[in-house]
Amino acid sequence: MAYSYRESTKSFGEAKRQWPLIAGLGALALLRPVMSMLGWLEAIGQPFASIAATIVITAVWIAAVVFARVTQPLLTLLLVGISYGVFAIVVSAVLSPILTGQLQGPLTNPFGIVGVLVTNAIWGLAAGMLATALMRMRQRS
Repeated sequence: MAYSYRESTKSFGEAKRQWPLIAGLGALALLRPVMSMLGWLEAIGQPFASIAATIVITAVWIAAVVFARVTQPLLTLLLVGISYGVFAIVVSAVLSPILTGQLQGPLTNPFGIVGVLVTNAIWGLAAGMLATALMRMRQRS
């Protein structure tokens, strides 16, 4: 399905109104790295804890856009994934020197920045596809 320029700018205009939701859901995903820093993921047991945390965060993202009746769930959750990537890069830049005495993480390698953003964009895109399917199912019933 091809979109016109007007339709694409309308979609981004609608997404702009969603920024508090986008930022909030992106920040929520910071629970996973915080749990890792505190050693909780290791205490629960890897890789189960990381996978479970990711599934729970994804479910919350999907539930939030479905219950908020977001008009563009795919775009919204794509932006949520990217915002989480940006937040994770910033948190890593701030906390790694404090915790380890030196800068570590994506900022030490430009490919790392791209990798974090792309990976989390894909995560958001996948969640957005699930949310879109769920919303369509709800509309039919």
